[in-house]
Amino acid sequence: MTPEASRRVPLAPKEGWLSDGRQVLHFRPSRWERDYQRLEITSGELLPDQEIPLLKTRRQVSREEAIKLWEEKLQAGWRACKPQW
Repeated sequence: MTPEASRRVPLAPKEGWLSDGRQVLHFRPSRWERDYQRLEITSGELLPDQEIPLLKTRRQVSREEAIKLWEEKLQAGWRACKPQW
């Protein structure tokens, strides 16, 4: 697989996790139909004395908004991470 192919947005719904070391974003498909695609984005904050992040917000956005947010966070230095909760 070429590096360019690995950066393409998947056509099928997938979960994804991003973190900047202090905050975590969880992207999860919530509604996936041919003409209506929504993802739920849950944010959490990593606390030094807790195993699981403190959940802060949950919202639903369109697929396009989710892709834009994912790309913005990657450019800001966020990295993909393993599931946090």
